[in-house]
Amino acid sequence: MKSKLFHIFFLFSGILFAQTTDSLTVEQERIIVAKDTVTVAYDPLAPSRAAFYSAVLPGLGQAYNKRYWKIPLVYAGIGTGVYFYLQNTDDYNRFRDAYKRRLAGFTDDEFQGISDDRLIDAQRTASRNRDVSIIVSIVFYILNIIDANVDAHLRQYNVSEDLSIQPGILRDPTSFNSQGNYGLSLKLNLK
Repeated sequence: MKSKLFHIFFLFSGILFAQTTDSLTVEQERIIVAKDTVTVAYDPLAPSRAAFYSAVLPGLGQAYNKRYWKIPLVYAGIGTGVYFYLQNTDDYNRFRDAYKRRLAGFTDDEFQGISDDRLIDAQRTASRNRDVSIIVSIVFYILNIIDANVDAHLRQYNVSEDLSIQPGILRDPTSFNSQGNYGLSLKLNLK
């Protein structure tokens, strides 16, 4: 008896499990907002999707948001930082190699008119500039991600063309004196 109940339970649980796995589908969640006969589709995952795209490939989030004019700015910022990083690395290596050759006793380096102390200072300056250049590249990369995320948020923000401010003068009808109370109001309509 217990064996039959176990088999029946196992059979039904297998059928239920099979039904739940077959019927489970991942759908993109969309919220429809209707206001004054204007329907706007809001995609809550769009900002995170745009940020992810920009993190994978800089500028891809801007393309996802259809802000194509920002892509050259992203690559110009990152590319400039990378260019100066490589330039300062080359300068640092040149100064370091010349200083090492001088320590080894050679006098045929390209910086013959410069003292050893100046070569050490030049190495420090090139190293500091190299570090700043890589920081600039990282900052532009992070700004690329933040821009894609914020732009995707703002792209879905619905702003009506009917924005107005209406000034008005109000009289308080409940005043008990004969003069009445007057006030100034500004009505801001954000439909």
